[in-house]
Amino acid sequence: MTEHDQTRRQPQPPVDPRTAWATWTTQSIISGPGGVSTAEVGPISGDLTVHTTWVDGEARLTVQYTGALDWYTVTGSPVPAADETTARAIHQAMVNGVKAGRGAEAPPSPTG
Repeated sequence: MTEHDQTRRQPQPPVDPRTAWATWTTQSIISGPGGVSTAEVGPISGDLTVHTTWVDGEARLTVQYTGALDWYTVTGSPVPAADETTARAIHQAMVNGVKAGRGAEAPPSPTG
């Protein structure tokens, strides 16, 4: 058995969400009527950018007018996300929510 084969068979510890992180940004989303609800300024709408950071076991969702400097916390953020895949799904759900508008808020965690 080669050294490579031995390494491949050793169990790998699970990723600790407290030490892992990831981030996604989707730009130039035209919001549906009613836009997105934010904690700081209420609803915003128009050409928006969504940014999600997965850290400490949660997805933190923010939104801005595309090209602007200020970011706003999406109402309902952060959302529990045990792993990176879950956080990515939350980001995509938020992008879809922006497109739908109607005062979109952070989606619930797909894991409950």
